[in-house]
Amino acid sequence: MLRIEELEAVLPAMVPWRAAAGRGVDWAVLEAALGTALPSDFRALAEAYPVLVVDDFLTVSVPRPGTEALWASEARDDEILQDLFEMGDTGDYVPFPQPGGLISWASSSSGDTFYWRTSPADPDAWPVVVRGDNGDWSEFPVGAVAFLAGVYGRTIDVGGMPGDFPGLDPRVVGLSDDAH
Repeated sequence: MLRIEELEAVLPAMVPWRAAAGRGVDWAVLEAALGTALPSDFRALAEAYPVLVVDDFLTVSVPRPGTEALWASEARDDEILQDLFEMGDTGDYVPFPQPGGLISWASSSSGDTFYWRTSPADPDAWPVVVRGDNGDWSEFPVGAVAFLAGVYGRTIDVGGMPGDFPGLDPRVVGLSDDAH
């Protein structure tokens, strides 16, 4: 499991947004509402950082303290994914809470969505799945933090993304926990 510091090394613009102390996400509330635990790398990222927007393109959607049940509800009721599934446009992927279903953790301004496939049973072993806005699906055998580090460290190439993704010197904006 890749540590946040390794992501910060390839995406240093995120460091100013790091919380001095943990953000205080109530994981018990979130995971009870969601019906599953989440990967430990994502939990560590969400404790250290608010929602991050990289280059006005990629939004990493971590839960905000006090809105954990809402984050879980949105993850469980992914209407776009459900519609794609019903139209037969998800390949072999299914929406969560179906066994092995997808849970979104990031999105792009172009309509790309970044998910975990909730199989195998251990959340730390969940791979990242990307649905490109062009309808292509890609799966990567890494967690969210390793995926982001790979993308911004240029060791993971995500097909179907814009030619300037990732940027050479990505800017990062953290969205305040007070912003709604």
